Amino acid sequence: MPKKNKHLVTSALIYANGPIHIGHLAGCYIPSDIYVRYLRSIGDDVKFISGTDEHGVPITIKARDEKKKPKDVVDFYYSQIKKNFEEFGISFDIFSRTSNNLHHETSSDFFLKLYKNGVFDEKESTQYYDESENQFLSDRYIKGECPCGLYDSAYGDQCEKCGKSLSPSDLKNPVSTLSNNEPIKKKTKNWYLPMDKLQSKIEDYLKDKSNWKTNVIGQCNSWIKDGLKPRAMTRDLDWGVKVPIKDAEGKVLYVWFDAPIGYITATKELLGEEWKDYWKDNDTNLIHFIGKDNIVFHCIIFPMMLIEHGGYVLPKNVPANEFMNLEGEKISTSRNWAVWLNDYLKEFPNMQDELRYCLITNLPENKDSDFTWKDFQSKNNNELVSILGNYINRVLVLTEKFYDRIVPTCNSKNNSVIKEIDSLKKSIDKSIKNFKFREAMGFVIDVARLGNKYLTDNEPWKKFNDDPVNVSEVMFNSIQIVSKLGILCEPFLPHTSEKIFNLLKIKRTDWKSFSSNIVSSGHEISGSAHIFSRIENSVIDDQINKLNSSKEKKSKVMPQKKVIEFDDFSKVDIRVGTVIEAENVPKSNKLLKLKINTGIDERTILSGIAKFYSTEEILNKKVMVLINLKPRKMMGFESEGMLLLAEDSDGNLSLMQPDSEIGDGSVVA
Repeated sequence: MPKKNKHLVTSALIYANGPIHIGHLAGCYIPSDIYVRYLRSIGDDVKFISGTDEHGVPITIKARDEKKKPKDVVDFYYSQIKKNFEEFGISFDIFSRTSNNLHHETSSDFFLKLYKNGVFDEKESTQYYDESENQFLSDRYIKGECPCGLYDSAYGDQCEKCGKSLSPSDLKNPVSTLSNNEPIKKKTKNWYLPMDKLQSKIEDYLKDKSNWKTNVIGQCNSWIKDGLKPRAMTRDLDWGVKVPIKDAEGKVLYVWFDAPIGYITATKELLGEEWKDYWKDNDTNLIHFIGKDNIVFHCIIFPMMLIEHGGYVLPKNVPANEFMNLEGEKISTSRNWAVWLNDYLKEFPNMQDELRYCLITNLPENKDSDFTWKDFQSKNNNELVSILGNYINRVLVLTEKFYDRIVPTCNSKNNSVIKEIDSLKKSIDKSIKNFKFREAMGFVIDVARLGNKYLTDNEPWKKFNDDPVNVSEVMFNSIQIVSKLGILCEPFLPHTSEKIFNLLKIKRTDWKSFSSNIVSSGHEISGSAHIFSRIENSVIDDQINKLNSSKEKKSKVMPQKKVIEFDDFSKVDIRVGTVIEAENVPKSNKLLKLKINTGIDERTILSGIAKFYSTEEILNKKVMVLINLKPRKMMGFESEGMLLLAEDSDGNLSLMQPDSEIGDGSVVA
């Protein structure tokens, strides 16, 4: 028996700080799943590895925002993410997590090997430090202006606008994301991967990668051309894999050091001692599926780590995708501008493949793409329903009508339509092997188009009585085409493939069976069935309105104003007072004219709260008043201060009041 081709396919470890959205799916999880399902179908040996990255700074930010421990955050999202991937049909052999003890042990051992080999440079440097939070700031805790000049909210490790990888020192006007204060610089010791000294090894590794995507190798070459720089592999943080050496108290491994090691850990978890057969055998095809923001880590830093450790295979290919946008705008989790997989699975039950299809036909393989709900509806109704689903149903209906659902006989061996479909199958093979999944999906739909044309050209519904032998041949071939669609759909639309085989009442078969007649004469199949349903305008309108409502609500929230010094704030004099008189301002439906006892004096203040408080309601209320604001004239009256009010996202105003009895003139500090 010939030796099977061996593949180790990884899909990027997803941050366990939030749910999955369509950008994640289009970036790497659907492409990797297509590729792995195809390799399994042709009989190759493949292991499909992924999991959650649970040590990144985004985890600590999420925990901080939700007032939880990082472990509570990652436990919740790991369970949700794993469940959603399974429901959607992403067929990992293992979906692990970097908080596992095995991963901490594996990462520590890997770091120690490099440390003992003298790979790291130990050096003291000045790092950004937030004095108010009393901690050093990791890359993702710092924001500022990117040197490219295109974005003023770039993180300390990467600009999301231009894609350039950064160091915190590259940013202009940096601020701490913890406090929005300008950080200071403070000395600390860390261990650096001397990428500048190791650059030539990476150049040698990359020089024969002409078969890689141009967007991937182009980004790598750009980094090489600029000259690689040392990067710290440890961080001053309390959440992550502890640095396993002396003098490293309060430090953890850099997330981009330990995260890719997670692929190794997951393989160990899956295979035990056999993990070495995949990571340490030169016959292994190691393929990393990622999004473009992770190219440098998988194509330069991780290979550099593997080279310096020794004994590991290096990635054969890294077919990174670009970004998918949503309705013409960049997906933003903070603005809730996303289509969340968890929501989709609830709102579109049993319609996993409909979303898979739309994403596959719109994958950002070479440039950014755009998902719109109208396009989703169009591709479902005009392609899945009208072409693929319609063809399968036509064949089932005609077989039921003419043959009582029994597959007819066919004696002809000169079959041009089957040869055409075999040719399309070869095109699909080639496209998948070249990571052109959009193209491959198009060829699958072409098979259904060809089947529809074959039926239409031969008109079995007209010729059944006059030419039964020919009709029998046409229907036999049509049933074979349906079965071949079942095989071809499996990598792309696995739930659809399963439905096809169930309708044919046969066991699922694979790529190797494609050239033979899969359904025998005399076999009974199911009756007519629609495997896809039309999506109505109202359903799509609901999704668009849902998106826009979250956008509109978010847009009403005032952005934070510029950070001020404490000395500026100390100039503000806010006092507790009591409203002792109140009247409406003539010719104004917004203003109330109030007389307020401030404890220092009685003064007139005009406030735009007439829509929210009547004169009777506000009389005798305790209020907070800015009293050292320069007076200004309004509607013929001089206003000598300002009430403190809160405004919600809908523009409603509410008085700021002390929650207990306190005397007029008390200072708000």
